[in-house]
Amino acid sequence: MTRQTPTLEDVARAAGVSRATVSRVVNGIRNVDPAIQEMVRDAIQRTGYTPNRAARSLVTKRAETIALVVSGAGDESESEQNAFAARVLADPFFGRVVSGVVGFLRPRSMYPVLMFAETENARGEVVSYLRQGSADGALIFSTHAEDPLPTLLAEEDLPCVLFARPLAQTPVSYVDVAHRDGARLAAEHLLARGCRRVATVTGPLNLPAAQDRLAGFRDTLARYGHPYIPIAEGGFTTESGTAAMGRLLTEHPDIDGVFAANDLMALGAVETLLATGRRVPEDVAVIGFDDSGFAAACRPPLTTVRQPMEEMAATMARLLQEQIEGTLSEPTSVIFDAELVVRASA
Repeated sequence: MTRQTPTLEDVARAAGVSRATVSRVVNGIRNVDPAIQEMVRDAIQRTGYTPNRAARSLVTKRAETIALVVSGAGDESESEQNAFAARVLADPFFGRVVSGVVGFLRPRSMYPVLMFAETENARGEVVSYLRQGSADGALIFSTHAEDPLPTLLAEEDLPCVLFARPLAQTPVSYVDVAHRDGARLAAEHLLARGCRRVATVTGPLNLPAAQDRLAGFRDTLARYGHPYIPIAEGGFTTESGTAAMGRLLTEHPDIDGVFAANDLMALGAVETLLATGRRVPEDVAVIGFDDSGFAAACRPPLTTVRQPMEEMAATMARLLQEQIEGTLSEPTSVIFDAELVVRASA
């Protein structure tokens, strides 16, 4: 005999509540006690009940889908767009983002749709997709400071939340980490180790995050009597970190401490230092930023500034849900604390 598909009645019996209560939880109606919501969700998981999305959409007037958009300001060729998508999907940073978003959406029977918007046409497609109701809102991850997509969505009054503070004064909600505080932690740790000739590998300095990390590092060192630090700009990739570290060593061979503005560049810096006969951390201490999977895999394991990506991504999804439901009517920001994770590299 075939197994019968679980129904709302099955979930109600398993949770010990009425069918109407289960229906309210499934359809996202908010006037249900949080403890009862949790009981119903647990019963849904135990029974294997799957809501009928078409029927639910008729009730909620929503697509139950969120667009997860990786966007920029370029207008690349098709091959360049494909290469960009491949880089994004291979980056552990993005994997942590997806984990946080899916972890929030899954219990609420909502689903992400991945979209890339690196051209004017692709950005127009995202706007049309949302305007037509194919997705209820968008989580935007911009790779370029001058990305016009957040402004386009704000002008259309379409629900969206941005990862990281936008460069332009755009009325959109965003989630970010305290970059300057994180850089301060890195600077203080290098000084506490006894480093006196420190340098930094920055991210692209047209990005607010890279600007803030540089400013926090510089300001802290100035407070401790170090008015000048050598700087080499990178591109948030391992290769750019390798090249930037090479430039720093050529111009300042006596460097004894380095702060790289992300883990990939820190990994490149470590590779360059080891290749030129420097020991890490005995000769040069190295600190990264992100606490990505590369940090623990680095040899030696990388001391780094952690930003809680999964929690940040889940918060983005929560803010977007509140916009969609109408409980968040004005743009807001949520800033997470940075944390120094000490390992062997510094």
